[in-house]
Amino acid sequence: MQPAISIQNLGKSYATGHVALKNVSLDIQHGEIFALLGPNGAGKTTLIGIVCGLVNATSGSVYADGHDIRKDFRVARSMIGLVPQEIATDSFETVWDTSCLSRGLFGKAPNPAHIEKVLRALSLWDKKDSMIRTLSGGMKRRVMIAKALSHEPTILFLDEPTAGVDVELRRDMWQVVRDLRAGGVTIILTTHYIEEAEEMADRIGVIRKGELILVEEKSALMRKLGQKQLCLRLKAPLEAVPEALSDYALTLSADGNQLIYRFDAQADETGIAALLRRLGEQGIDFKELQSDQSSLEDIFVSLIHEESKEHAR
Repeated sequence: MQPAISIQNLGKSYATGHVALKNVSLDIQHGEIFALLGPNGAGKTTLIGIVCGLVNATSGSVYADGHDIRKDFRVARSMIGLVPQEIATDSFETVWDTSCLSRGLFGKAPNPAHIEKVLRALSLWDKKDSMIRTLSGGMKRRVMIAKALSHEPTILFLDEPTAGVDVELRRDMWQVVRDLRAGGVTIILTTHYIEEAEEMADRIGVIRKGELILVEEKSALMRKLGQKQLCLRLKAPLEAVPEALSDYALTLSADGNQLIYRFDAQADETGIAALLRRLGEQGIDFKELQSDQSSLEDIFVSLIHEESKEHAR
């Protein structure tokens, strides 16, 4: 089966010399929720714009279910729904009218039953005759999703879908996304909220300065979340980790005053007891120890930091 979206060696450069994307390659499978994380200016929105036909790529190719988005634009684009980051709709239209109009823009025949189904799924049915200007920010964002789903796409892009939405409404939106996936829609979302990716995504990608630096199954990332670290504050600084402790995954702080030991919190044997015995045998005393657990945010920040160091070399 063809991937829902296949991106191959995609690049985007502007006349100013700014390089927004650098040889991005990515396959997104049917029925998955893929979260794209990255700081502001990383290239997330540019990537979405190219896939959705709003921005021209400088190099590379994109396929929607096997259809080239440039050579077979009409068919490819009809498969894709886009919910942009900014709320953009006519404030004086009703929810019903704007949803029907969006369907017509894709050349689809009227289908009141489908529009009703979408509005009900998004808890908008009782607002169908309301003018958009009368709705709350969260409801307006739901209208944007309804517009994107009006032409029955099988692939849905959500660019910062819960930006500016309160926590309760954000969780409601998460459920909407899950329901869409359960209905067979492939979801690609960009987000600044780490917990959003952690809560919903099957796979997570991290983009930085136009480069895709990580694509990984969420379950694999969650195993990394199972890693903890034990920080031992030493009574006397060390110049280096002793050879006798080379069996352990130890890191010495720059000032030599802390030893950091990383371990799998879910393992039967963490190795902590044996490490403490070995430290005693080596005459290394510590005055304090504490344990903490990584979060997805820690991993994300660490990746960005490591890439920054690589680029600086």
